[in-house]
Amino acid sequence: MKRVAVIGAGAAGLMAAYAAARNGNDVTVFEKNEKCGKKIYITGKGRCNLTHDCDEREFLQNVVSNPKFLTGAIYAFSPAETVRFFEEGGLKLKTERGARIFPASDKASDVTKCLENYCKNVGVSFKFNEQVTKIDILHSTVSHIITENGEYNFDCAVVCTGGVSYSSTGSTGDGYGFARAAGHEIVTLKPGLCGLDLKGTYFKDLQGLSLKNVGLSVYYGDKCIKSLFGEMLFTHYGISGPVVLSASSLINRLDLSQVKLVLDLKPALSDDQLNKRILRDFDEYKNKSLYNCLKELLPSALIPVILDRSSVDGEKKVNSVTKTERMNILTCVKKFDMLVSSLRGFDEAIITCGGVDVKQIDPKTMESKLVKGLYFCGEVLDVDAFTGGFNLQIAFSTGFAAGNAIK
Repeated sequence: MKRVAVIGAGAAGLMAAYAAARNGNDVTVFEKNEKCGKKIYITGKGRCNLTHDCDEREFLQNVVSNPKFLTGAIYAFSPAETVRFFEEGGLKLKTERGARIFPASDKASDVTKCLENYCKNVGVSFKFNEQVTKIDILHSTVSHIITENGEYNFDCAVVCTGGVSYSSTGSTGDGYGFARAAGHEIVTLKPGLCGLDLKGTYFKDLQGLSLKNVGLSVYYGDKCIKSLFGEMLFTHYGISGPVVLSASSLINRLDLSQVKLVLDLKPALSDDQLNKRILRDFDEYKNKSLYNCLKELLPSALIPVILDRSSVDGEKKVNSVTKTERMNILTCVKKFDMLVSSLRGFDEAIITCGGVDVKQIDPKTMESKLVKGLYFCGEVLDVDAFTGGFNLQIAFSTGFAAGNAIK
């Protein structure tokens, strides 16, 4: 039996604590907040999209940073295993559009309660309102945990402190300090799954416009690195929404001056099909203004922007629009270019990208390759994925890998 300190009572920490205690270890969870799972409570707008209904291979295709490192952990504790785990713990689940899995109650708190019950049933102890300030290391091995309240002897320390996004939940980067003190490299931190500030001012006229079923292609230089499909939203600063959040995690380590986003407002139509559609509308509204005609094709707020980019007068009668003008409109609808000026900050980012360099972590056990008995799980690691329950699954899988490895 080993004495195990788990630092942080979030998704990764609670899973690690359960798995370690199930193996017969003496486990204590240290949490600087007054309760478990503060960040879980706000995920999925309070509903908690806890995993994704997919197999391991599809899951890893949705991991942005270091999918190879996660392969073993995901296969050992897969999305299907997560579903089984929570359902056996008495939590009813449901699968919604896009294969996203939520608690049937729509209450994120029920996810935390289920994890807490698992921990309590295997004898995990909790110390709330107690912040760990240092992990003492002797002869490259964990020896003590020092908190604001005192010093404790432990054989192992599992760091599950999260990143720096949503700092109000307690994610203030403590784990990076522990890692650095142990000799670990920290990959530069970047906001992930966040909105994007755009260059220009046109988006201010589109503020509040929500678009469904659009395509968004991400270009770096002349190369398209990813094409996304789904929903997005224009805001006072630029753009947000599911496809934009995913795009942010693809570009947050790139030179933004070389990034271009191309919006396809009608991805279901080829250029030829869209041209025929526009011609039908032109024929039906040939004696009306171009602006009024385009109301059949586009949201009203977008029409002036499209016309401006196409260099076509919206008051022009449809029957006098030239082929060149029509093709300019078509191009703007299919290839609406947007240039990114910056990422939104950590206070708005759903996750933190970057973190403890996984080259120095054993991918099977999450144990440090530098210090025996020191483990890192969840968001503190340099691993991240798209929206859809993937990041919480990473927390569960890495937490389980660490806890299960302590015997």
